[in-house]
Parts: sequence; structure tokens; C-alpha cells
Amino acid sequence: MIIHLGHYLALSCVLFSIGAAGFLFRRNVLISLMSIELMMNAVNLTFIAANRWQPAVASGDVPSVATIPLHGHIFTFFVIAVAAAEAAVGLAIVLAFYRLRKTVRTDAADMLRG
Repeated sequence: MIIHLGHYLALSCVLFSIGAAGFLFRRNVLISLMSIELMMNAVNLTFIAANRWQPAVASGDVPSVATIPLHGHIFTFFVIAVAAAEAAVGLAIVLAFYRLRKTVRTDAADMLRG
């Protein structure tokens, strides 16, 4: 069986849908953060898959050598960096919230107003 771009995009769509459902329907803040990470990984899979099926470009130095553009890999690298920063800041917020309210449920977060 040959795996085409559509297979990767379908898998990415399923992963993104699972992450979105986890973020919308679960009440635990840690589960919400993990769902956001899952959605970011789905986007990374899309970037890498689209980059894999991008046509190679002929190199100017050596005419017989074709280079593969790395735009998808570069975007993925930046998304991973943003995800690491989001995880660090999100975990710090969750720890501060837990110390304040003794719970990690998002329903209790509305009590932070005023």
C-alpha cells in the first residue's frame, strides 16, 4: 500500500479533531494543555507532510543535484519552540491556580475575577 499526502492529512485531521474535542469538552486544565499540544502536533504533521510532497528544486551549484525545500521543517521547528514555551508558562499558571484554589478544574477559574 502506498501512503499518499491524503493519508497524512487525514491523520492530521483526526489528531486535530481529538485535540479540539479534548479542549472543548474536558474540564481539567492539564487535559486542556495536552489537547493544545496534540493540536500543535497535528499541525506539525501537516507541515512535514506538505513539505515531503513539495517538488525538489534544482541546485544552482551542481546541475544534477536537486535540493528539497525545508520550509515545512523550519515551520515545525518554530511550532515546537512555541509549544515548549506554552507548556512552561501554562504549567506555571496551573501550579499558581492550584495553590490558590486547590483544584485544576476550569469551572473554578471564573472565580478569579475581581
